[in-house]
Amino acid sequence: MSASQTPSVPAVTGAASGLNKTLTTPLLFLFILGDVLGAGVYVLGGQVAGEAGGAVWVPLVVALCLALLTAGSYAELATKYPRAGGASHYTRLAYGPFVGFVVGFCMLAAGIVSVGALARAFGGDYLTEFVTAPIALVAVLFLIGLALLNARGINESMRANTAATLIEVGGLVLVIGLGAWVMLRGDGDLSRLTQLGTDAHGPAAAVLSGSVLAYYSFVGFETSVNVAEETANPRRSYPRALFGALAAAGIIYASVGIVSSAVVPTDRLVASGGPLLEVVKVADGVPERLFSAIALVAVANGALLSGIMSSRLTYGMARDGLLPSFLARVLPGRRTPWTAIATTTAIALLLALTGDVATLASTLVLLLLVVFLAVNIAVPVLRRNPGEHERGHFRIPIVLPILGAASCVLLFTRVEPEIWARGLPLIGAGVVLGALAALRRSRRP
Repeated sequence: MSASQTPSVPAVTGAASGLNKTLTTPLLFLFILGDVLGAGVYVLGGQVAGEAGGAVWVPLVVALCLALLTAGSYAELATKYPRAGGASHYTRLAYGPFVGFVVGFCMLAAGIVSVGALARAFGGDYLTEFVTAPIALVAVLFLIGLALLNARGINESMRANTAATLIEVGGLVLVIGLGAWVMLRGDGDLSRLTQLGTDAHGPAAAVLSGSVLAYYSFVGFETSVNVAEETANPRRSYPRALFGALAAAGIIYASVGIVSSAVVPTDRLVASGGPLLEVVKVADGVPERLFSAIALVAVANGALLSGIMSSRLTYGMARDGLLPSFLARVLPGRRTPWTAIATTTAIALLLALTGDVATLASTLVLLLLVVFLAVNIAVPVLRRNPGEHERGHFRIPIVLPILGAASCVLLFTRVEPEIWARGLPLIGAGVVLGALAALRRSRRP
């Protein structure tokens, strides 16, 4: 179904409809940067070194380029259709309600799974540096607190994100500074920065394997399209915030990769579950508990931003008629989607109480690749829509979404069979629910 054939969007009724447009370019920049620089950066270096060797910065730069391809598609569509439904809304316009529902369901499932996993992670080893408490109790209190902050308003959530992002970035800058100090005093080994390849991979395969792994650390930018409707001037602000945040994240990631590899021997980096802590140990003089605190802030901030995305996506899908209409209700005063927040938080809590972090996180990448592939293909489809007369939105060269879709296919080939076994049932559930929704629509007069 083309965009010109798409049924009209049902109106949202109630005391207040629509979301509050209060986000500025700096706040949106910090939203995206905080989501990309999440908890993954604190374990990234060792994992990438295990795949690529000592030249950790090379796959990080390649991964940034791959992420920018799909980010370009999001920039065009978010400025053309600044609505809370995000990827679900774009693919609904391009392919019709069924595909829009499946894509939205995959994005929604990924977001809720992420919140549940981060809730459990918050109660793990980092927290035990300060206090010991049952993970289930921590998860309950943690998610309730995030839901209340989310429901209070986007401004309050963005202030919390701003503070958390500054702490995360400050911690990473500290690590970069410590690594530079170690190198200046002559304790580093710069020759490791050109060592590509491992016993299992030659140089080319090492770059590919390392880039696939590093690519996962750049995801997070896709959540920002769900707050485009709450941005004061999305056509001007969104592209600047998106590409600026990804560029800043790429510089920080590459710098962390350089100092980690130069300061810490590759085998020690690979064996460590906290590569940044290894840099701190070599530099000496900084309390190790400081980085546990920074990691907790990173985990909490990632959960907050994923919770905002999930609730806004639920709200947008409900407003588009893809989910029950009660999920599109907003608080009269705060104008936040309270029913969507409550529902997504309850599901995330159920996941946090019944699964472990590894199980919850294993399907995330596969779900996002499905979303990214559909969004990239939607760009040329929507450009052919004869009913589209909008002007002034951000546009990218048409070759970029094609390359973005090809990069998703490439990454699909790197997904392990056990991840497919866990992810396909979730995707299948979205297909079944989408078919049922289409059947209900066909029976309406």
